[in-house]
Amino acid sequence: QVQLVESGGGLVQAGGSLRLSCAASGRTLDNYIIVGWFRQAPGKEREFVARIKWSGSNAAYADSVKGRFTISGDNAKNTVYLQMNRLKPEDTAVYFCAVGVVPGFSGFSQSNYHYWGQGTQVTVSS
Repeated sequence: QVQLVESGGGLVQAGGSLRLSCAASGRTLDNYIIVGWFRQAPGKEREFVARIKWSGSNAAYADSVKGRFTISGDNAKNTVYLQMNRLKPEDTAVYFCAVGVVPGFSGFSQSNYHYWGQGTQVTVSS
């Protein structure tokens, strides 16, 4: 079992920044494990934002956030971060982190993940 707790959400003006954290506990996270961030805006489906291997390699991003968001990890703290810069109102959503424990998946689909956090709200005002 893996427990995930997100933090760092809040209200920010357009153009501002936030850093989300996803703290993992419960089992050793092997290097092949993927950690992803997804988001869900009101009335919309949950969508992929970014993912990274626990080893710190193979970061990938949705086109909508590429160049503005950065995913990174701190193995010593069992934490993955999502640095969000130049935020836009359309980034407003509940952000979820997730862990996939079976190697070989791309990490772009929700079905690749086995454990999910509760989510943290990000609101970007115009």
